[in-house]
This record gives sequence, C-alpha cells and structure tokens, in this order.
Amino acid sequence: MKSIFTIFLALATLQSIVAADDDLAEKIRIQNRNVVKAAAESLAGELPKRVDAHTRLVAIDPKGETLLYTFEIDAGPKSDERVISEGKERMGRNVTAGICATSRRFLESGITIAYRYLSAATGRELFRFDVDEKRCGYSR
Repeated sequence: MKSIFTIFLALATLQSIVAADDDLAEKIRIQNRNVVKAAAESLAGELPKRVDAHTRLVAIDPKGETLLYTFEIDAGPKSDERVISEGKERMGRNVTAGICATSRRFLESGITIAYRYLSAATGRELFRFDVDEKRCGYSR
C-alpha cells in the first residue's frame, strides 16, 4: 500500500509540471514508464484474482506508458464469437466508465489504462479497451 501512495505522490508531482519543451516532455514520459512499472510490480503480487463468477484478473503488465490488465473470461459453452458479439459494446462502456472513475490521476498524468480480455477456453483475445484522459473527457 505504501508503494501505491508513492505512485500517487509521483503522479501528483507530475500534474503540477507543464511540459513546455521536448526535454521536459521526454522526462515526463520516462517518469510515466517508471510509475507504470512500479504499479504493475506492486499489484501483480495479488494475482491471479477472481473478479466475478466468470472473470479472473491474471496479469498486470507495464507496456511503456500503458498499464495493461489481462483478464480471462470463462464463458462456459458460449463461443468466442458469441461472447464478442454479446459483450464487447456493453463491456466497453462499463470498463471505460470504471477506469475513468477510479484512475483519474494516472490518466491525467498521461498514462493509459488498458483492459484485455482473453477466452479461458481458447486463449484468444476477445476484446481490449485502452482508456486515456481524452476518452474520459478530461482536459489539462
């Protein structure tokens, strides 16, 4: 928990900086990558973690300035195609709203939060949602 506090403190510091030149912008990108890496390392120790009856959070990985959460969906007898057609739009709305509500500091600092959903049966990627500050309607 202390490391999460440190991450948020770093983000708050970044928010007070205005990226006026390329050198400063690059320093912010490097800091964001470090924050993403620290967050992933801090949170990954709790995995895998059951989210609901059909979903498990199986990985949290740093991907540059993106914090990538990977979930597995056990849809039982439903085909991957059916899960995609029935769930992508609804899941996209709910995931985006949730990320916008809970990750504002990350997003406002230029970090993207991505949720990727895989089929537990086939390993196929069913859908992925990348959320950044623009998608949430934040403005600096």
